[in-house]
Amino acid sequence: MTLLRPRHLVLIAGLSAPAFAQQSATEKPVQQVEVKGTTESYDPRRDDTAARIVVGREEIARYGDTTVADILKRVPGVTVTTGSGRSTEVRMRGLGSGYTQILVNGERTPAGFALDTLSPDIIERIEVLRVATAEFSTQAVAGTINIVLRKKVAKRQREAKLGYLLSEDFRGPTFSTQVADRGEKSSWSFSASGNHDSLSREWRGIEENTRPNGVVDLYRETVGPEEGRMNRLNLSPRLNWTLDNGDTLAWETIANSSSFRNNAHPIVTTYIGRAPAVPDLYTFGEFDDRMVKSDLNWTRTMASGLKLDMKIGAEWSSRKMYVRRSGLDGAGRPETDGHTLSDSHARGANSTGKATRAFDGGHVLALGWDLRINESSDIRMERDRVRPLPPGFLLDEDFRTSISRAALYVQDEWTVNPRWSLYMGTRWEGIRTRFAGNSVEAARVHSSVLSPILQSLYKLPGAKGRQLRLALSRTYKAPDLEAIVPRRQAWENNSATEADYQGNPNLKPELAWGIDAAYEHYWAEGAMVSVAGALKRIDDVTSNDIYFDGLRWIYTPVNADRATMRSIDIETKFPLKALFANAPAIDLRASVSRNWSRVESVPGPHNHMEQQVPLTANLGIDYKSGKLATGASLAHRRGGYVQVVANRGFYREARTALDTYAVWTYNPKLALRLALSNLLGEANVFEPSYSDPVLGLEKRRWIYPNGPSLRTTLEMKF
Repeated sequence: MTLLRPRHLVLIAGLSAPAFAQQSATEKPVQQVEVKGTTESYDPRRDDTAARIVVGREEIARYGDTTVADILKRVPGVTVTTGSGRSTEVRMRGLGSGYTQILVNGERTPAGFALDTLSPDIIERIEVLRVATAEFSTQAVAGTINIVLRKKVAKRQREAKLGYLLSEDFRGPTFSTQVADRGEKSSWSFSASGNHDSLSREWRGIEENTRPNGVVDLYRETVGPEEGRMNRLNLSPRLNWTLDNGDTLAWETIANSSSFRNNAHPIVTTYIGRAPAVPDLYTFGEFDDRMVKSDLNWTRTMASGLKLDMKIGAEWSSRKMYVRRSGLDGAGRPETDGHTLSDSHARGANSTGKATRAFDGGHVLALGWDLRINESSDIRMERDRVRPLPPGFLLDEDFRTSISRAALYVQDEWTVNPRWSLYMGTRWEGIRTRFAGNSVEAARVHSSVLSPILQSLYKLPGAKGRQLRLALSRTYKAPDLEAIVPRRQAWENNSATEADYQGNPNLKPELAWGIDAAYEHYWAEGAMVSVAGALKRIDDVTSNDIYFDGLRWIYTPVNADRATMRSIDIETKFPLKALFANAPAIDLRASVSRNWSRVESVPGPHNHMEQQVPLTANLGIDYKSGKLATGASLAHRRGGYVQVVANRGFYREARTALDTYAVWTYNPKLALRLALSNLLGEANVFEPSYSDPVLGLEKRRWIYPNGPSLRTTLEMKF
């Protein structure tokens, strides 16, 4: 017998509603009965065998965030770190780029896509998956964050938001608009958002070297005032059709454009030791990014119950970077006067599909594919009227790449009985990369991984709302294009802690086996507590080597041996009414995530995986009364020291972000939202270090200010 889940009951109820609507107008009105959801209603986090945390539309809009990163920093188990400038990195289990997979509508983002270009207003929900699934790519050693865009159009919609951001370093207006409508067999929607930011700040850097005998022979301080401006525009049209035979077609496009202009004047003051080659440097940068991604989706449900879902898509992106520099040496003489131009263009096509069918015995079987090809071309030109460039240095570079990806998967969601369900899946993925150019030798790099996945959900008997989860999975981390192409990226003042970067074509993917387990208790409506733990073994873990080639310091990725990683996540959330019947409408939430790792080839005691965040904690409170809704959140990220390799370390200071918001709804069509972020005004501070038995210990400390910010937003519906 096929079991009916709560979501199926909801669907049956919805289909039966029109029959009641056909009652004669002469009949006596019946008494209205308000049906409220209970803990028995379908909840994807509680009821799906494949575990996930779902952040819904209401939570996304609550703080009036202008970037996805601002939303994610309040999600349990997710950490957002900031690098130099305004760049951000999203991490799960404390691990970032390559380990944490970011998807949009279940797909990898195209080249040139930046997370901060995606407007929160077009997002329907965010899914956080600690365990991989066969349907999505298994390049998710730490986990997957899937951003699902708004698709359904239930009614006519006309919304607009006008805002202004004011902070210590960034300030400027923001806007977004959403329009949508539907007919009998079609619907459409259009979203647009953008912002103009002015930048004015001053960052600092401290460089210090201590000889093995304890004598400080180098101490420099860098002060870097910056002025700039940024413009962003995001467009997202969507059309939906229902054909006469019941098939559906959907066309969706995402277009992003961003431009950044920056003037900087870093000045290095040397207190001890020798001055750098260019202690007085003027730079002007122009950075332009464009991206368009378009997909056509076809869905058919057959009489046999088989559902086909197929998509074809195309994408294009470009990135142009122009940097002009003018610098003086320690004696005030011209040392450099030139510019560098980099221009990249990428294009790609993809085809994805899935066939799904339910079978007797509680099985829901799915088979699918994911095929992609991307090609890119790059040019780089450098000129300098003062400084002679090294012998053999190419003034003009051209570079071409082609990346092909293929994936096949099968998965079965099996409801064994009302208390026990299983998810079983297997995914094969292959990647082939080809590159050639006048500065590198043509080469091909390919890899493939087979990833079996098993997840289990067991609801404890005699204990309502209590359940256990257990999962076994194989995941991997493939080296990105920059990591495998042996092109060099140079720094102006080269040193062991500011080394030139060069890729390594011999880099292999990291392979990981993992076990995840969790206990969950849904003890009241809207209330839960969860304790989850994981253990992972990662082979061929990627580290980075620093060496001196006789002219300059070089920083390159290499494969180490093995790393082990452990994590534990504790989370709870509940309305205060779950404890006190007459309590005000207050919702509380809290979570803490603790992460450990150990790289076997690196001497301890701090031999963790590079830049892993050891602990993240979140607290939150929300209150609503009448026309007022308000709340606050506290996100803490512990810092600490990591021994990356035997001669290189990395230190990051702890940081705590305190945010608050208030929304006053004047009427159903007009609301004013105020949001204060980073009220503690803590700066972003990190410090790489390099140890040499002869030269000593070199440290470079970067300090980027990050003061409180105020966002005001007027929200209107028409």
